[in-house]
Amino acid sequence: MRNLIVILPVLMLVLPCAGGPAEQSADRPAIRVGLIGLDTSHAIEFTRVLNDTSAKDHVPGLRVVAAFKGGSPDIEASASRVDKYTATLQDKWKLEIVPDIPTLCSRVDAVLLLSVDGRKHLEQVKPVFAARKRVFIDKPLAGSLSDAREIARLGAAAGVPWFSASSLRFHPSIQSLKQDASLGAIIGCDIYSPASLEPHHPDLFWYGIHGVEMLFTIMGPGCESVARTTTTASDVVVARWRDGRLGVYRGMREGDHGYGATVFGAKRTRTNDPIQGSPYGGLLVEIVKFFQTGVSPISTEETLEIFAFMQAADVSKEREGRVVPLSELAGR
Repeated sequence: MRNLIVILPVLMLVLPCAGGPAEQSADRPAIRVGLIGLDTSHAIEFTRVLNDTSAKDHVPGLRVVAAFKGGSPDIEASASRVDKYTATLQDKWKLEIVPDIPTLCSRVDAVLLLSVDGRKHLEQVKPVFAARKRVFIDKPLAGSLSDAREIARLGAAAGVPWFSASSLRFHPSIQSLKQDASLGAIIGCDIYSPASLEPHHPDLFWYGIHGVEMLFTIMGPGCESVARTTTTASDVVVARWRDGRLGVYRGMREGDHGYGATVFGAKRTRTNDPIQGSPYGGLLVEIVKFFQTGVSPISTEETLEIFAFMQAADVSKEREGRVVPLSELAGR
């Protein structure tokens, strides 16, 4: 089964997206994209950056042409925005709003699954995999570690390439730290980010995932255990990697809600300035490459390890800060 998981995505690279991509021309990009979930500002911003060729931050290669509204009435951030964002996408950007996901898949070559509610992602991605459309799944990948694993299993079984990521992973400020050879070998990293909570999701899944992805971008996979200290104002998660390195994530709910990092290298230590400006350009460039090639910029194994990290942090909170090995979550 392991060989099947490896081979199928490779075969997909030589196949066009199901339904046949649109012909490349001056006014019609090769890849037509559909949106699932119009309850996040990402739906508006991604469409603007991809479709407005006059924008300074325009990313070429895709065109958003259709969307499925979606929405979650029990999440205020969704219910209060979905109608307004749907109207903007329909009226300003002239997207076709379709009644269901199978219809959406029949209109497009690839899919951006953007629903703000991670609990919806497993069911929403099933018809996308069935239609054999490459798909980017916005953060959080799922509302639980078990759902994240099931998405990975279904994608592998269908042979459909997919990936999920926070936009902060590809921000130039974080990438410059990762690629700075003057640091020498990276021996540790401290990350900070906002960590607001949402009662229907495990604590770090909702917003802390941005900082956790930044930590994994710098440190790479290989985390073996976490210990979390939490207050109403903040969280601190100390993680140990298998090679003995330590990574620290600080999530904030009070004070300055910014993003930043300090990287400890064998040769020197470097702290980046707080991240400024729109973080979406780097992610969208990676999404374009992914839809063109079928090659994910992040391994499935690393993505699932990130979710195990966050789930283990919740277990550590329940145990008043005791160390929780990620291996303990293998059967969950």
